[in-house]
Amino acid sequence: MHDGLTFERRGVPTAVICTEPFITSADAMANLGGVPDYPYVVVPHPLGSLTMEQLRGLAAKAAPDVLGILLAQR
Repeated sequence: MHDGLTFERRGVPTAVICTEPFITSADAMANLGGVPDYPYVVVPHPLGSLTMEQLRGLAAKAAPDVLGILLAQR
């Protein structure tokens, strides 16, 4: 989240992606960064045990939300 906020402040459109256990941390970082409504994409946890095929499927499901964030005017 910190990196996403930093890039955004520098004018680089960014989409933060986190896994479910890190939602509370992502929200806290967004609040601390002064952007409590900062949008991000949440994907299931864990990722490390997934096959490449499963990861591709997960990425395909998350892609529309990522694009929505990147293309949104903020």
